[in-house]
Amino acid sequence: MEEKYMVNDILENSKTEINHYTNAIISTENMELRQTLQTIRNTNESFQYELFKLATSKGYYQPDQPAKPETINTVKSNITLK
Repeated sequence: MEEKYMVNDILENSKTEINHYTNAIISTENMELRQTLQTIRNTNESFQYELFKLATSKGYYQPDQPAKPETINTVKSNITLK
């Protein structure tokens, strides 16, 4: 298997795992378990970001274009609690 496909596969799996950890965290009452899950999730997020930077630098992954400032401001104003 080519490196590009392996990297993209790991990126996708990492995103899925991070979502699973997040769901487990918000469903966990036990504070010790919650903190353990948060630590694991944070480690996975750091790994995923490093792999993302590698994939982007090698041209394996093309991120979406950054949002325009006016779009960001619109979203912010729509979700700001009043």
